Amino acid sequence: MDQELLIERSLNGDLESFNHLILEYQNLAYSVAYRLLTDAESAADAVQDSFIKAYRALESFRGGSFKSWLMRIVTNTCYDVLRARKRRRTVSLDDLPVEEEYVSQLIDGRESPEQAVERQELQQLLEAAIRSLPDDQRTVIVLCDVHGYAYEEIAEMTGVAMGTVKSRISRARGRVRGYLAEHPELLPPAFRPKIE
Repeated sequence: MDQELLIERSLNGDLESFNHLILEYQNLAYSVAYRLLTDAESAADAVQDSFIKAYRALESFRGGSFKSWLMRIVTNTCYDVLRARKRRRTVSLDDLPVEEEYVSQLIDGRESPEQAVERQELQQLLEAAIRSLPDDQRTVIVLCDVHGYAYEEIAEMTGVAMGTVKSRISRARGRVRGYLAEHPELLPPAFRPKIE
């Protein structure tokens, strides 16, 4: 069904039409929330809160990209969660290290086990680098480099000027490079700087 028709019906109180919109964007919303909050439960809660806020604020949607409007609500909700976390820092028992059971994974036949491990190590290091960023920089780099949004879309989603978006992305990329340079021992061997 046409998105504009779904929005129009939702405005007239048709919850089923709004549910169709939710189904279309729930995976994207969760992915963005998870990258910003780095916790599955918090991300799921933030997405649920965002969809409730979107339904209640649907009358304020003035046309344009519904996806951008919705992602702005998701990122703002995540900011609220991050601010609340900073106010009440606690240590969760869930965060304590525990031995994980072996989980079998499918191995891509095109890469060796060593390459698969290196790729996973690099991904973990990049995720740690992104988590180390300030909230505003983490948001724009996740939207740009992880989800592939254009600068214009990010400016619309975050409500920040285009120049500020570009600046934050540039600073975030610089910090990620710096983080990787400070931890060369954590990089897989193929990605470590060559020492002559």
